[in-house]
Amino acid sequence: MSSLFAGAKKFNGDLSRWDVSGTRDMRDIFMGAKSFNGKKVLNDLSLDIKTGESLVILGGSGSGKSVLLRCILGLIKPTTGQIIVNGVETSRNRNVLPKEVMKNIGMLFQGSALFDSLPVWQNIAFGLVHSMKLPKDEAKKIALKTLSMVGLPQSAADLWPAELSGGMQKRVSLARAIATSPDILFFDEPTTGLDPILCSVIDHLIIKNVRELGATAISITHDIKSAKTIADRIAMLYGGKIIWTGTSKDLLKSDNPYVSQFVHGKTSGPIRLEGVKSKG
Repeated sequence: MSSLFAGAKKFNGDLSRWDVSGTRDMRDIFMGAKSFNGKKVLNDLSLDIKTGESLVILGGSGSGKSVLLRCILGLIKPTTGQIIVNGVETSRNRNVLPKEVMKNIGMLFQGSALFDSLPVWQNIAFGLVHSMKLPKDEAKKIALKTLSMVGLPQSAADLWPAELSGGMQKRVSLARAIATSPDILFFDEPTTGLDPILCSVIDHLIIKNVRELGATAISITHDIKSAKTIADRIAMLYGGKIIWTGTSKDLLKSDNPYVSQFVHGKTSGPIRLEGVKSKG
């Protein structure tokens, strides 16, 4: 079975193991636990994701979405176990993502995370120059082509990030993520801070470019409309565990009480919010 995360098994205890192997393939993803000050934020995760699939991890604030993403990217180290991406362990050294892994990954950050001191085209070309070691003139050509892929004119290439609207910054961040033609794309709350129209624009640009690249995409969000739009499949994270997986069509009609409460915005149900009294 060709898959992104295939053959997942259940582990007992705190063992965590993410094994991601092969070009455009990631296999056997496990997450036993990630703890902060003795509190488990992630606990006993298991996912099976097909190559080329767009998976959205849906969850509210404090559900562990960002911690999960940071563990995969090697930005924080799991409390126990290991994370392996394309045969390379990323969990051994905190804050170090191996170059052989980095060159196959594209990332759209929640706040766009553009370099203020670089014009648009150099932001887009950053990975091309620094990871792939392309000459600047060649990298610029690719950056200009990538601008058009996210619906921006080439005249935007020499603008500075401060001169861009929030929606334009998000597009430039998307362009940077796809410029290296990565095998795997990560989207961290891609629509946060955007108005409904721009949310739709970004969602459809994500769909378009993920399909054109043939990449596997993993997004984290609390935006239900965005999740339904960009996902082939959705996994809901609550209490550090995956409590439900299904298609976008299944989401709104799920009989899982946690999912139902979250997607319909109910104050009553199994999800408890601090300082909020449930009704009924």
